[in-house]
Amino acid sequence: MAKLSGKALVAQGGGPTAVINQSLVGVVLEARKFPEITKVYGARHGVRGILNEDFIDLTQATTHNLEEVACTPASALGSTRDKPDEEYCRKMFKIMLAHEIRYFFYIGGNDSSDTCRIVNEQAKAANYELRTIHVPKTIDNDLVGTDHCPGFGSAGKFVAQAFAGANQDNRALPGVYIAVVMGRHAGFLTAASVFARKYPADGPHLIYLPERAFNPERFIHDVQTVYDKHGRCIIAVSEGISGPDGQPVMTTLKPSAEKDAHGNVQLSGTGALGDLLADLIKAKTKIKRVRADTLGYLQRSFLGCVSATDASEAREVGEKAVQYAAWHNVDGSVAIRRVGDYAVEYDLLKLTDVAAKTKHMADEYINPAGNDVTEAFKNYARPLVGELPDIGRIAAPAVHKIKGE
Repeated sequence: MAKLSGKALVAQGGGPTAVINQSLVGVVLEARKFPEITKVYGARHGVRGILNEDFIDLTQATTHNLEEVACTPASALGSTRDKPDEEYCRKMFKIMLAHEIRYFFYIGGNDSSDTCRIVNEQAKAANYELRTIHVPKTIDNDLVGTDHCPGFGSAGKFVAQAFAGANQDNRALPGVYIAVVMGRHAGFLTAASVFARKYPADGPHLIYLPERAFNPERFIHDVQTVYDKHGRCIIAVSEGISGPDGQPVMTTLKPSAEKDAHGNVQLSGTGALGDLLADLIKAKTKIKRVRADTLGYLQRSFLGCVSATDASEAREVGEKAVQYAAWHNVDGSVAIRRVGDYAVEYDLLKLTDVAAKTKHMADEYINPAGNDVTEAFKNYARPLVGELPDIGRIAAPAVHKIKGE
């Protein structure tokens, strides 16, 4: 079979991560090795940049420049929240035809995989050879078919370190501390807070995930039980926790909750859920010191908090995407397979098996009470998050008390 000759186009979509540029650079540097790929273009701001023909020629970027970009967080090409439908993709495909694009690499999550599926189907219907590869990325870790997603490990490391710091603060000035973590449908990132624990009484003492129905009465009971035992309580909460009816807790506690452009309840970028839970604790208990934070966008692209495993795998999924397209002449979504303890291999899934689907945490990762995670989850996530800074604690005997006369 003759090798497919033409230009390659790469774009980034959805929420940025600390390592998404590793995937971008992996695609670009690997693509430049193949003579049949005549140019490597980058689309600014994802699919929107394709519609606007807002391209840059990455063939002319120096290797040194690209390696600097690889170590920089967030999407270097810019991203988008556009969710293309059939007509949107049809317009994109016409732009690709005009520029003789033969290789399309889209780095993103669930919606990005669906965009790849639609574009791929349109190319086949037009009898136009276009290799379409979805390069996985999401801090939510919720893409189906892959053991884990590039972006999750580094975000998980940030979350663990944030809670480790909050735990030290809370030990110094005890009370109840709540932090809301990203995760609309999957609780992997919130669960990573468990790695903040070093000593038996360390927080987070309670972890609540979207995979389990949230019960306000049980929540108050859990908080009071922990507070009575330790004199303090640290709580990790996924932004997407929902009630038994499947509706986000935000809509239950605050019916007028703001909605985003897609009609979803606004979860990120607002401290409302943390404040509502803090108010609930104050109203239902006698605990006076209750504080809440929302980690928000900090957890996605925090500079200098990168998992080495995450960075190397993010680079490799970009490289593998090009190899599948150029060497094997196939379309699909790159997946990571875990082997041994710990190593990975790479595979290519059908776009239809990944597109617009969501993976949730396995039952074995969540404790029966639904307020913590298990050793099985820690074994799964530990190599992805990587090593954390050490935490010291004063080790000195108490001085004998002398009562004054």
